[in-house]
Formats: sequence, C-alpha cells, structure tokens
Amino acid sequence: MSHDTHQTYAGQGPQSPTPRAFRNGLGTAALILGVIGAISGLIPFLFVLAGILGLIALILGLSARGRVKRGEASNKGVATTGAVLGLVALILSVVGAVITFTAVSDAVDEIDKSIQESAPKKPSAGKGGAAKGKGGLAAGDGSVYDDKLKVTVSGPTAYKPSEFAAGHTEGNKAYQVTVVIENGGTKKFDAALVTLDARAGKDGVAAEQIFDEKVGTGFTGSILPGKKSTVVFAFDAPADAKNLTVEVSPGLEHEAAQWELKL
Repeated sequence: MSHDTHQTYAGQGPQSPTPRAFRNGLGTAALILGVIGAISGLIPFLFVLAGILGLIALILGLSARGRVKRGEASNKGVATTGAVLGLVALILSVVGAVITFTAVSDAVDEIDKSIQESAPKKPSAGKGGAAKGKGGLAAGDGSVYDDKLKVTVSGPTAYKPSEFAAGHTEGNKAYQVTVVIENGGTKKFDAALVTLDARAGKDGVAAEQIFDEKVGTGFTGSILPGKKSTVVFAFDAPADAKNLTVEVSPGLEHEAAQWELKL
C-alpha cells in the first residue's frame, strides 16, 4: 500500500507557477481619452474639453509607462500612444483657445462698431459756438456732427404772416429764422427727416410754427456731399417773450441741437 502511494506522488511532477496578471487599464484609458481629446481639439470652441481630456490622458499614459517599466503592465505602445495623443490634445486646446478668443474679440469689436454707427451722432459747436451744456448755441453758430454735417441757425427777425397763415395767434408776434444745413461728408444726407421745434419766453411755452405761402415747407430731398440747403422758418411767440429757443433735429442718426436766440 505504501508502494502505491509512493508511485502516486512520484507521478505528479513539479508545480507550474501561476501566470502574472498585467495591469493595462491605465494605458487603455490614456489611449481612449487621448483620442477623444485630440478629436475635440480639432474643434476650436471645444478647447476646454480637449485641454481637460488631454491632461488626464497625458498623466495616465505616463503612469502606464511607469507600470510597464516595473513589469506591472505589458501595453507599452498603447500607453505611449495615449500620452502622445494627450499632449497633442493639450496643444490643440491652446490653439483652439487662441482662435476662439480672437473670434469673440473680433465679434465684440464688430458689434461695438455697429452700435457706434447706429447711435445718434453727437453735435459739437462750430467756430464761435458755445460749448454743449452751457446754454446752447447762439445765433449764427454752427452745430457740427461727426459725419461733418453742419447746421446753422440765424438770429430771429420780425415776420409778418399772410392773411391766411396757419399757426399765428392774434396778439402774438412772429419771428423768422434761417436754417442752413451743409453736408461736408462723403454721403448724401436725407434732409426730409429734419424737424424743428421752438419755445419762447421765460416759461418756455411752445412757439407754433407758422405756415403760409412763404414759409413752412421745410427741408426736402437730399443734400449731396459738398452742398448745402437753406430754408426759412417762422414761429409764433408771445408778445412779451424776450428769447426764442430753436431745436433742430437732423434725423434719427443725429442728436438734436439747440440755439438760444434773443428777441
């Protein structure tokens, strides 16, 4: 019986070592993230995603290569490729950030430019004119705009309305002013949009515009570059009024300017 047992033990032979399990997960993860990050980097506005994935892929790839050197992993090529793709994704993210920020900056500049172009042009006093905010312009002063449009209002003179004039009240006095618009710019100016308003006296009551066969037609048509247009307007004011404020609005693209005229 001992003989049989001896034969059984002798037939088993030496035990084979258990195969070592390699830890290849980091390299695989680095490759996957590197591929996604690099593809994301090709789209400029995804630079944030590309940068994050690229950084993670680079870290995982380098860690995976460390495992390979220690004999803990066997996918050196996969780990290296993942790390390289991670670096590429990082570079593309930087390029994408530059492209995106440049595009946004250009878009903002274009928007600002459009807003400035569409905003009403501010008037400034011409030669001899009073500064804005110090009581308005005086008779004969010109209001000059950014596009070189110039508006001038003369001093008031007495006006005698016709028998069938509209806007004149019996007992009031009528005054006329001459308005000149000169186009010093490069584009034609639509004068049909020009409007005038007036106030008279210390209480600033509305001075009605007078319409008859001589005054009241206003500006019409367009004023070509280098040309000017002259129109006479008449206003009705209380008999005791000592001043007349005339406001000229050249249109939607220009701010109104005011003249303080002594009667």
